[in-house]
Amino acid sequence: MPSEKATALVIRTVEFSETSLVVSLFTREFGKIGALAKGARRLKGPFESALDLLALCRIVFLRKTSDALDLLTEAKLLRRFRPAGRDLGPLYAGYYVAELLDALTEEDDPHPELFDLAEETLQALAAGEPVAKWVARFELGGLRWLGHLPSLDACAECGAPITPVGRVPFGQVEGGVLCGRCREGKRQIVLVSAGVLRAMAQLADPDRLAWRRMEIDARSLGELRSVLNHYLVNLLGRKPRMHEYLGRLAT
Repeated sequence: MPSEKATALVIRTVEFSETSLVVSLFTREFGKIGALAKGARRLKGPFESALDLLALCRIVFLRKTSDALDLLTEAKLLRRFRPAGRDLGPLYAGYYVAELLDALTEEDDPHPELFDLAEETLQALAAGEPVAKWVARFELGGLRWLGHLPSLDACAECGAPITPVGRVPFGQVEGGVLCGRCREGKRQIVLVSAGVLRAMAQLADPDRLAWRRMEIDARSLGELRSVLNHYLVNLLGRKPRMHEYLGRLAT
């Protein structure tokens, strides 16, 4: 079995025995992997307490050629996710980042840009940056890198260009904005304001930094949050567990 090295975020841990853990890791080099960490629960184990949820670490693991778990042999902690203060919003947002990384990605499918976006988001949340805007940035940027970004400027069905003016029909099932002809007879249609669509486009753009200066009022933020929540539910086929806590992300 070849030994591999990678930089990883810990996105899920499950107790395997009195001394071991099964861990899900999102790595920059290999994408998501599942691994057995023998002795990880020991006070003086081989992993130096590096396998906390959302910890950034440097790992060494043995790849399995079958469907068995990889074997984690070493993990060196680089940074822990520790939001400052007593506000639980950044903590819940970090857990949501981990949940989406787990739910939206397949094993052994690397997305280095998504890894970088997740790391940047967790650093910003820990530093006290605006939670709601960074969460939306991660959602939309992640959807873009994974090929699931909703269509924001062209009809999701016929491809006709759409200039956001007033309120625009948005098909949750169809995957984006719809022209007047294609919206007829459709269900799960919401009318989204042009301002929210423009904000979504800026947040999703990996090459622009204008979103950092963007101000989103509370009403628009609530609308954006509703659109993203429903879109992700349709995409995943279930409600993310952390959605019930996203009401805390109003700032």
